[in-house]
Amino acid sequence: MTKFAQQKIVPYTPQQLYALVADVAKYPKFLPWCVGARIRSHVNNLMIADLTIGFGPFRESFTSRVTLLPGSGEGPCAIRVEYENGPFKYLHNRWDFAPHPEGCAVDFFVDFEFRNIILQKAIGAVFTEAVQMMVNAFLKRAASVYGEPPRPAPAPTGQPAPQVK
Repeated sequence: MTKFAQQKIVPYTPQQLYALVADVAKYPKFLPWCVGARIRSHVNNLMIADLTIGFGPFRESFTSRVTLLPGSGEGPCAIRVEYENGPFKYLHNRWDFAPHPEGCAVDFFVDFEFRNIILQKAIGAVFTEAVQMMVNAFLKRAASVYGEPPRPAPAPTGQPAPQVK
């Protein structure tokens, strides 16, 4: 069993991040280890998708049922992923996107176990780093699609501003 959860505040809207994560077909363009993606069906808010992951000598494909919960307007939205078929004993994944004064509060969770013990041990050794790279790949993708977020103004140093005469 391999679990990871992360909460992050990012300077994009929930709808922008939701759109990136929901666009499964584009994952091979930017997501580490994703070497293939195919949408089998997409009806209303339910998508059946095949992903192929590859790292080192391993290459595995799996099918997931993706439930898209777009929310309404500027409110929260979410994506739920449940395993259908492939090399896992199970896979649960969720993304929650909520408005935040600084942009969006992202809550990411994944829990899975491979059937193959060698594959499970191989990914287990680098799992946390790999998932953090994946989350960061989505943020890098957001910057390329929506533009770099504005940088915060430097904090005041406590020195008075120079007087202009």
